[in-house]
Amino acid sequence: MRALCFALLALAAGAAVSAQQAGFDRVDTGALDARPPSARVAGEPGRMTIQHRDCRPFPAADVRRRIVELAVQEWGFFGFAVVDRTDDGEPEPEGPGWRRGWGRSPAENARVAASIGGYWAVTPDGAWILDSQNAIWNRPDNESARWRYAWSAAFVSWVMCESGLAGMDQFQRDVAHHRYIDQAIRARDGRARRAAFDAHQPGEAEIAAGDLLCTARRPAYRTLAERRRQMGVGARTHCDIVVKVDEANGRVLAIGGNVRGTVGLKALPAARAGRILRVVDPPSSDRRGRPIFAHLKLGAAYPAADAFDASPAVRALACAGSANASAWRTAAALVASTCAEGVSLGRPPR
Repeated sequence: MRALCFALLALAAGAAVSAQQAGFDRVDTGALDARPPSARVAGEPGRMTIQHRDCRPFPAADVRRRIVELAVQEWGFFGFAVVDRTDDGEPEPEGPGWRRGWGRSPAENARVAASIGGYWAVTPDGAWILDSQNAIWNRPDNESARWRYAWSAAFVSWVMCESGLAGMDQFQRDVAHHRYIDQAIRARDGRARRAAFDAHQPGEAEIAAGDLLCTARRPAYRTLAERRRQMGVGARTHCDIVVKVDEANGRVLAIGGNVRGTVGLKALPAARAGRILRVVDPPSSDRRGRPIFAHLKLGAAYPAADAFDASPAVRALACAGSANASAWRTAAALVASTCAEGVSLGRPPR
C-alpha cells in the first residue's frame, strides 16, 4: 500500500493547476484497464477528429466495479469537484471551484478538450458535434471556448462503453440521456431483454453503486409515469452515476458529467422510506436541485461491488495531502479512505 501511495502522490504532484481545482493524471492501465477518452480522438481543438468508437466487452462480474472506478477516475481527472446537497439549504461554498464551470483557464480547457471529445466519440452523433465544436474553436480568440452542446450524456455513454457494456442493445449510447432512459423503460416492460438497466420509480428498488439517478428540466418530470407517456419525445434530462451508498451518513454519492462544466460528484441526502433507501427530494422552493424521477437499476447479472473507497482515484486523493490541497479539502469530507498507517481523509492536509 505504501508503494502505491508514493506512486499516486507523484501523479498528484504533477497535476495541472487550473481556475477550478487541480486535476489528477489518470492512473496506469495496470491499475485500471481502460482506454482514456483522449485516446479516441486526434488533433488539436479546431482540427479534432474521432479515431476510435469501439467498446470492448468485459465479463459481467466486472462491469459494476468498472463503472464506479471509471466515473471516479474522471472525477479526479477534472479536479474532484463536489456539490453538497446535504447541507439543509445552507449557501454553497463560493470561489473558482464552485462557479458554474465556465471559469477554467485556457490551459485547463486545452487539457480536458480531448477527453470531452473522447466522450462524444462513443455516441452515434458524436462526429457532427465535434465538427460543430471545431468550427467554434476556429473563430478568432475562441481556442478556449466552452463546449456548445451539453456533454453529460456523452460522459455516461463513455463510462458504460468502457465498463464493458459494448452493445447498443445493452446500453444505448447517445448524446441525450432520454434515449437510454427510454431503453430502460422498455427493459422494465420486457421489450429490451438484453438491456443492462431497467427503470424504476424512485423508492421502488434499492439504490446501489453503478445505478443511474435521473432528473429532468424540460419537461420537469416528477415521476417515471410522466416520461413513459412521452417516450421517444426529446427531453432535457440528466443522469448521474451512483458511486457509493453511504447510509450511515444519510447520503448517496453520484458522479455526473457537465456538472457546472466539469465531472462533479454530488452528495445527495438519502433516507429510508419503509424498507427502501431513497434520495430525499429537494424542497419545491430550492432551485438548486430537481427531484429524481427515474432510478435506472443495473441488473442482477452484474454483481454488486463496493468499489468507491478502493478505487485508484480515491486512493490518489487519500495520498495527496498538501500536494493538491484545494481538491483534497473539497472532497475529503465525502470520502472514507486510508492511504497508509492511519493517514485518513478525515483530516485536512498540513
